[in-house]
Amino acid sequence: MSFLWTAHDMIEAMDGRPVGELPKGVQGISIDTRTLGEGDAFFAIKGDKFDGHDFASAAIANGAALMVVSEAKLPALGRLTVPMIVVKDVLAALEDLGRAARARSEARIVAVTGSVGKTTTKEMLRRALEPSGEVHASAASFNNHWGVPLTLARLPASARYGVFEIGMNHPDEIRPLVKMVRPHVAIITTIAAAHLGNFKNLGEIAAAKAEIMEGVVEGGHILLNQDNEKFGWLKKRAVELGTGSVHGFGENAKADYRLLNCKLLPDCSTITARIGADEVAAKIGAPGRHLVQNALAVLGAVQLLEADLAKATHALARVSAKKGRGARHELKIDGGSFIVIDESYNANPASMRAALELLRDTPARLRGRRIAVLGDMLEMGKFSERVHRELAGPVREANTDLVCLAGPEMKALRDELGTTIETVWRETADDIAEYLKTVLREGDVVMIKSSLGIGSGRIVKALLDKYPVLTDSSDRD
Repeated sequence: MSFLWTAHDMIEAMDGRPVGELPKGVQGISIDTRTLGEGDAFFAIKGDKFDGHDFASAAIANGAALMVVSEAKLPALGRLTVPMIVVKDVLAALEDLGRAARARSEARIVAVTGSVGKTTTKEMLRRALEPSGEVHASAASFNNHWGVPLTLARLPASARYGVFEIGMNHPDEIRPLVKMVRPHVAIITTIAAAHLGNFKNLGEIAAAKAEIMEGVVEGGHILLNQDNEKFGWLKKRAVELGTGSVHGFGENAKADYRLLNCKLLPDCSTITARIGADEVAAKIGAPGRHLVQNALAVLGAVQLLEADLAKATHALARVSAKKGRGARHELKIDGGSFIVIDESYNANPASMRAALELLRDTPARLRGRRIAVLGDMLEMGKFSERVHRELAGPVREANTDLVCLAGPEMKALRDELGTTIETVWRETADDIAEYLKTVLREGDVVMIKSSLGIGSGRIVKALLDKYPVLTDSSDRD
């Protein structure tokens, strides 16, 4: 049997103390008893809301091979018979294990950050690299102070490629994480107004995202969006750091990875692009202009990693939207059907615009309408009223017939729209869900988008619970 980690290597990497008779090794690493698999090591991390030590019994019941626990918590676990590795700090031990995984790995590593499109780009990279060898990629959006070391610790020694997503909502968050990951290629998808409440301006956001460059290995590469207004500043910063060669992607005539042609369709996009010296044609299996931009970065990274570019372009046809990130559901109603575009995972001004473009490019059928269901964008600080009002233009450009708004911040957009478009405002996402169920009809296209804290995912669930599903385009890999 092959192990992800032997117990001996874990003890060495984490400077831990064994308690009980340890197994020879573990099959996986988990910090959540709900997803823990038989033979995994359970790390009892203390978070903001929960302490993993409180779930020790559940970890044992679910088949944990061993537990990594804090020395300070050991007396409270005295009755448990499961083998343990005792450490001073469990999260720090996970970080140490992640560093050990990176040190032993011969994989080519890509790290992705940006204000919009991190998770989607990470998934596209996974798809594009799979034909060239074993790929290890972050699960879901594991991009923070525990998600990155967890993903690193799960990196198999056999992997040929590793793909990591790194996020932030404050300065100095990316820096320590990227220095663990040490990518060969770093991608900044774009700089936009996300988490504005924590920054003075777009320049500060760019500076925080630029921290990803600091971890690039010697001789590595940095991929920047050459269509973005902060490209010049980011390129200058990269040159100052001297950590990697700089490459641009986008429609800009000087871009190394340049879009030559693009056709946006309701359920996919087709492109031709110049990737270095090669001209390639590709189909992207999910719709949206923003995915086209991300695909250029993906194909650029594939070439820089010396993976198979031809196979990567074919693989992009298998890309499909994930839950909360553009997944489409065709639901039965009144002898016909309507479409739900699920963009409910999160929102900022740039991703709102991208989602409204998806709505614009999706034709309503028969007497159907384009319906925008929008909830508050959080963490906008003093800019909140302005950025919500500024959505009025994109809403109109999307040829929206009905706008359903949820949350106190969306009152600004309601006021800005006035009587130019039929607009309904409710206090909560649940109120909007109840309203929608009374007005939907055959041929409608409903796009649902908000920040995660508003809970617009419950609107999607309410519709899926009420109406039979005819087709579902979400990626279930």
